[in-house]
Amino acid sequence: MPDHHDRTAPRVRWGLMDAALSALAPRTAARRYAARVAISNLRRDYDAAGRGRGTSGWSSRGTAADAEIAADGPLLRHRMRDLVRNNPMAAQAVQVLVNNIVGTGIRPRAATGDATLNRQVDALWKRWAAGCDQHGHTDFHGLLGLAVREMIEGGDVFAIRRTVRAAGSRDVPLRIELREADHLDAARFDSRSDGSRISQGIEYDRGGRRAAYWMFSDHPGDTSPVFSRRLDSTRLPAERVAHLFERQRVQSRGVPWGTPAMRAIRDVDDWQQAELVRKRTEACLVGIVFGADEDQQSIAPVVEDASGNRIEQFEPGLIAYARGGKDIKFNQPSSTAGVYEWHRVQLHC
Repeated sequence: MPDHHDRTAPRVRWGLMDAALSALAPRTAARRYAARVAISNLRRDYDAAGRGRGTSGWSSRGTAADAEIAADGPLLRHRMRDLVRNNPMAAQAVQVLVNNIVGTGIRPRAATGDATLNRQVDALWKRWAAGCDQHGHTDFHGLLGLAVREMIEGGDVFAIRRTVRAAGSRDVPLRIELREADHLDAARFDSRSDGSRISQGIEYDRGGRRAAYWMFSDHPGDTSPVFSRRLDSTRLPAERVAHLFERQRVQSRGVPWGTPAMRAIRDVDDWQQAELVRKRTEACLVGIVFGADEDQQSIAPVVEDASGNRIEQFEPGLIAYARGGKDIKFNQPSSTAGVYEWHRVQLHC
């Protein structure tokens, strides 16, 4: 007969005393068995929450998401941007994500039910999208791609709504300005008597809704002269700001998407450099001649500059001399087993 009992239920052993008691006093045996099952349930727990030598190095904290982002957010952004600048794998990963999320951009089409009005609305959108960038660098689709890239790379990005004077009666007096996460005055904290507060540069009303953002007009990392930059943050009402980030917890700001993989990407990069240096070093030394003269004691050939100083260095095709023998041995670079498999697994993670 197949076993239909619950496989998640605890296993309680049924001994000879239980069997004898069940024959003489079934109700007492049932209560005894139920009590043993209850005790067994109390002893069950999560393996991941176990404490012992196997998890002694596992450090975890119960801090809030905003507290963790406030402490580590800036450094995470800096390191992620460094990886995207210098690591081809990180740069390609960001590019693929942007292409998959944005593609060629959002292409809205009017659907009012009136064909004439639809054409007018589409024409108005096309004119506005072509010049909606406050800085004049790109169009709406370029702004959208840049905003998603900043969200992935920096954790969050801010789109500021700017009202401008329309050049014509059929122009939309609206421009969009993108600001990186660094523009937010994250060091600004305040608590007020009316119940409102400011946390990491974001102002909340007494009900917990966002009321404003305190932001720097110029990027804090700008290298232009200090006297030409504004160093004080200004208040921007929340209705003028669109804050783009991914919420993974109950949080107010985002973190770079590559945060879980940053250490692994860095380790792979360092390993590649170390392996390349090892191969280059092995290629520099071709062989060693035993039985060298007294003035050629070094593993590298003796070279003198114009002043007569000895220079020692490794060069490709080098043959070194050593005394005490009459033989020549050629260098045989060793191969590293499993390099391809390990590297492939790391790139797939």
